[in-house]
Amino acid sequence: MPATIEAIRSSGSWDRFRAWIAQWFREWGEFVIDGLVAVGDFTFFVARTWMWLLVRFPRRSVLLPNFYQVGVRSLPVIALTGTFIGMVLSVQSYFQFKQLGLETRLGAVINMSLVRELGPVLAATMLAGRVGSAMAAELGTMRVTEQIDALASMGANPVFHLVVPRFLASVFLIPALTVMADFMGVVGGYFYSVIILGIDFHHYRYNSEQFVGVFDLLMGLFKSLFFGGTISLVSCYRGFHCAPGAEGVGRAATAAFVYSFVIILILDLVLNILSDAVYYALWPEGAKLF
Repeated sequence: MPATIEAIRSSGSWDRFRAWIAQWFREWGEFVIDGLVAVGDFTFFVARTWMWLLVRFPRRSVLLPNFYQVGVRSLPVIALTGTFIGMVLSVQSYFQFKQLGLETRLGAVINMSLVRELGPVLAATMLAGRVGSAMAAELGTMRVTEQIDALASMGANPVFHLVVPRFLASVFLIPALTVMADFMGVVGGYFYSVIILGIDFHHYRYNSEQFVGVFDLLMGLFKSLFFGGTISLVSCYRGFHCAPGAEGVGRAATAAFVYSFVIILILDLVLNILSDAVYYALWPEGAKLF
């Protein structure tokens, strides 16, 4: 064995192996350090946004265009998505429930899934794709063309004038978009289940009323507030830290959607765990579908 080690060292393989190990540790070290710096920078960005929220409220003339872009122009795509998601849930669940003889319980499954989970997540996903990417691209273009620097040189704070209105629009309007997604999903599920599949309307409605309550709706709306804030903050941060050139703007828009979607899923998991803990603390027996 010693002779083998000496042969490896003499052949130069040992030096190459040590160089590879050093390179591997260096790359991972740079990755961790860059990640910590980015998290810290994003934390300070969020803190500045909240500080301006407490100091001063934006003017109505600034808020209304952002409300229109985030809320009104997002309604068609969210309504269409919610409708088809309700029908897809009906299609996928019907045959499994029919084998168990529980097809009349389909309304409870579809509506509970929409109100507690799919409605908020789908609304947030559509908002991240349509509004978040646009925010990052718009602010990234302003960064590349030095409009943000010009705004700061005139004595105006870029975070207050550019980030705060977009944050408020996302937080205030995503609950309404979530309600629209829930409503259209319920309508789509009802249409396919009752009209097309022929499930008895009385049992469909009765089971929906029994298993879907106000707590489920409020929990979905509560989660949507976190999703809306995440989308606006992540998108604005990526726009503010856009790399130079057209390629940098495209990367900022892509990164805004990807990071927002990942954080939304993480928040959804954490908030679901907390909501289940609260639900079973208030109602230990819980609701049972079977």
